[in-house]
Amino acid sequence: MLLLTGLLVLLVTVLSIATGDQLIHSYIWYMLGFFVFLTCFAHYVSNLGLAHDSENLHAYFFASMGVRMVFSVIAVFVYRYFHAQQLVQFVLNFFALYFIYAGFEIYALLSNLRQNSKKHA
Repeated sequence: MLLLTGLLVLLVTVLSIATGDQLIHSYIWYMLGFFVFLTCFAHYVSNLGLAHDSENLHAYFFASMGVRMVFSVIAVFVYRYFHAQQLVQFVLNFFALYFIYAGFEIYALLSNLRQNSKKHA
Protein backbone atom coordinates (compact mmCIF):
# COMPACT_ATOMS: atom_id res chain seq x y z
CA MET A 1 0.00 0.00 0.00
CA LEU A 2 2.88 2.35 0.70
CA LEU A 3 4.25 1.89 -2.80
CA LEU A 4 0.84 2.55 -4.37
CA THR A 5 0.29 5.65 -2.25
CA GLY A 6 3.79 6.91 -2.98
CA LEU A 7 3.22 6.52 -6.72
CA LEU A 8 -0.13 8.29 -6.46
CA VAL A 9 1.42 11.17 -4.48
CA LEU A 10 4.10 11.51 -7.15
CA LEU A 11 1.55 11.38 -9.97
CA VAL A 12 -0.77 13.90 -8.30
CA THR A 13 2.12 16.26 -7.60
CA VAL A 14 3.32 16.13 -11.21
CA LEU A 15 -0.20 16.60 -12.59
CA SER A 16 -0.89 19.48 -10.19
CA ILE A 17 2.27 21.26 -11.23
CA ALA A 18 1.72 20.60 -14.93
CA THR A 19 -1.99 21.41 -15.18
CA GLY A 20 -2.82 23.46 -12.09
CA ASP A 21 -6.47 23.16 -11.08
CA GLN A 22 -7.65 22.06 -14.52
CA LEU A 23 -7.24 18.32 -13.95
CA ILE A 24 -6.66 17.80 -10.23
CA HIS A 25 -9.14 19.04 -7.62
CA SER A 26 -7.83 21.13 -4.74
CA TYR A 27 -9.15 18.55 -2.21
CA ILE A 28 -7.13 15.71 -3.75
CA TRP A 29 -4.90 15.39 -0.67
CA TYR A 30 -7.94 14.96 1.58
CA MET A 31 -9.29 12.35 -0.82
CA LEU A 32 -5.98 10.51 -0.81
CA GLY A 33 -5.88 10.48 2.99
CA PHE A 34 -9.47 9.28 3.08
CA PHE A 35 -8.67 6.34 0.83
CA VAL A 36 -5.51 5.45 2.73
CA PHE A 37 -7.62 5.29 5.88
CA LEU A 38 -10.34 3.21 4.21
CA THR A 39 -7.80 0.82 2.71
CA CYS A 40 -6.10 0.31 6.07
CA PHE A 41 -9.50 -0.37 7.62
CA ALA A 42 -10.41 -2.84 4.87
CA HIS A 43 -7.11 -4.69 5.25
CA TYR A 44 -7.63 -4.85 9.00
CA VAL A 45 -11.11 -6.35 8.58
CA SER A 46 -9.92 -8.82 5.93
CA ASN A 47 -6.94 -9.92 8.03
CA LEU A 48 -9.21 -10.26 11.03
CA GLY A 49 -11.48 -12.51 9.01
CA LEU A 50 -8.53 -14.50 7.72
CA ALA A 51 -7.16 -15.05 11.21
CA HIS A 52 -10.42 -15.93 12.96
CA ASP A 53 -12.65 -17.47 10.33
CA SER A 54 -10.88 -18.22 7.07
CA GLU A 55 -13.86 -20.23 5.80
CA ASN A 56 -15.99 -17.08 5.73
CA LEU A 57 -13.31 -14.67 4.54
CA HIS A 58 -15.53 -13.59 1.65
CA ALA A 59 -18.08 -12.20 4.13
CA TYR A 60 -15.41 -10.05 5.79
CA PHE A 61 -14.09 -8.91 2.44
CA PHE A 62 -17.52 -7.97 1.10
CA ALA A 63 -18.34 -6.20 4.37
CA SER A 64 -15.20 -4.08 4.07
CA MET A 65 -16.01 -3.30 0.42
CA GLY A 66 -19.55 -2.33 1.43
CA VAL A 67 -18.26 -0.03 4.16
CA ARG A 68 -15.87 1.55 1.65
CA MET A 69 -18.72 2.16 -0.78
CA VAL A 70 -21.05 3.63 1.85
CA PHE A 71 -18.39 5.98 3.22
CA SER A 72 -17.45 7.02 -0.31
CA VAL A 73 -21.03 7.86 -1.25
CA ILE A 74 -21.43 9.79 2.01
CA ALA A 75 -18.23 11.74 1.29
CA VAL A 76 -19.44 12.70 -2.21
CA PHE A 77 -22.83 13.80 -0.88
CA VAL A 78 -21.21 15.83 1.92
CA TYR A 79 -19.03 17.58 -0.65
CA ARG A 80 -22.05 18.21 -2.86
CA TYR A 81 -24.04 19.64 0.03
CA PHE A 82 -21.34 22.07 1.19
CA HIS A 83 -19.57 22.86 -2.11
CA ALA A 84 -21.21 23.32 -5.50
CA GLN A 85 -18.15 24.36 -7.50
CA GLN A 86 -16.05 21.88 -9.49
CA LEU A 87 -18.38 18.98 -8.69
CA VAL A 88 -17.58 16.96 -11.83
CA GLN A 89 -13.84 17.34 -11.27
CA PHE A 90 -14.23 16.26 -7.63
CA VAL A 91 -16.30 13.20 -8.54
CA LEU A 92 -13.90 12.14 -11.32
CA ASN A 93 -10.85 12.50 -9.06
CA PHE A 94 -12.64 10.81 -6.17
CA PHE A 95 -13.79 7.77 -8.11
CA ALA A 96 -10.47 7.42 -9.93
CA LEU A 97 -8.87 7.02 -6.49
CA TYR A 98 -11.75 4.78 -5.40
CA PHE A 99 -11.18 2.33 -8.25
CA ILE A 100 -7.38 2.42 -7.89
CA TYR A 101 -7.54 1.55 -4.20
CA ALA A 102 -10.32 -1.03 -4.70
CA GLY A 103 -8.24 -2.71 -7.40
CA PHE A 104 -5.25 -2.71 -5.06
CA GLU A 105 -7.35 -4.26 -2.31
CA ILE A 106 -8.56 -7.04 -4.63
CA TYR A 107 -4.99 -7.69 -5.79
CA ALA A 108 -3.74 -7.88 -2.19
CA LEU A 109 -6.56 -10.23 -1.21
CA LEU A 110 -5.90 -12.54 -4.15
CA SER A 111 -2.20 -12.71 -3.31
CA ASN A 112 -3.07 -13.60 0.30
CA LEU A 113 -5.48 -16.28 -0.85
CA ARG A 114 -2.85 -17.82 -3.11
CA GLN A 115 -0.38 -18.00 -0.21
CA ASN A 116 -2.98 -19.60 2.06
CA SER A 117 -4.10 -22.11 -0.56
CA LYS A 118 -0.49 -23.21 -1.02
CA LYS A 119 -0.14 -23.72 2.74
CA HIS A 120 -3.24 -25.94 2.90
CA ALA A 121 -2.43 -27.94 -0.22
